[in-house]
Amino acid sequence: MNINWNYIIGILLVSLAVFLYGFSNLKNSTQKVADISIEFEQGDNLFMDYQMVNKLLIQNGGTVKNLTKSVIDLHNLEANIRSHPMVESASVFLTVDGFLKAEIKQRTPIARVVVNNKSYYIDRQAKSMPLSENFSARVLLISGAVKEGNNAEIHQLVTAILNDEFLKEQIIGVEIKPKNEYVLDTRVGDQKIILGKVENLNQKFKNLGSFYIKSMADSTIYKYDSINLKYNKQVVCTNKVDYGK
Repeated sequence: MNINWNYIIGILLVSLAVFLYGFSNLKNSTQKVADISIEFEQGDNLFMDYQMVNKLLIQNGGTVKNLTKSVIDLHNLEANIRSHPMVESASVFLTVDGFLKAEIKQRTPIARVVVNNKSYYIDRQAKSMPLSENFSARVLLISGAVKEGNNAEIHQLVTAILNDEFLKEQIIGVEIKPKNEYVLDTRVGDQKIILGKVENLNQKFKNLGSFYIKSMADSTIYKYDSINLKYNKQVVCTNKVDYGK
């Protein structure tokens, strides 16, 4: 009777692989969490700190450190972090060397709304977010007749300003008027830019750019009190009043 050694060796190798896999899984599941590692995307540790995240990495009322991997509820821990108002996204996982690792992307504010003695941010996803005790972001200030439904328009306007290098330096604030019209505060020249509705922004800012090039070249920019962009394809200016005359 011929013995098929290749067949027997194959079965032994498969059995060994299954045994090693099962042993490895058993050993891994009984391994305890050695420590917690927290990383903020791009190294920015602004609105949140490590202690705040550690308080979110709680299971059954205590820290997950020294718990066995098999009892760790990664989904729940990740949900805890994502529920924090300063978090845009988060990922929580266990590493092969026994660390519980949390990678966090914090929300990015682009404007700060100040209305009725209340203040909050609007982030790059057009969502409201609270202020932080740890850090105050230097962003455009929004004031005036701000309504809850203004977030999308504010986001559209501020994004357009931030995408223009000149406007990003020149515009220091935005005021919303009762009829949902926008007025911009300037750094150079101390004028009010009457934008009107948040529409045709590309054309309005193109007109504004042409006006600034000309008025700064001949130094007339400082004699204007307001720059009105509401009218189609033109810029209408109002002179400052000289009370000395």
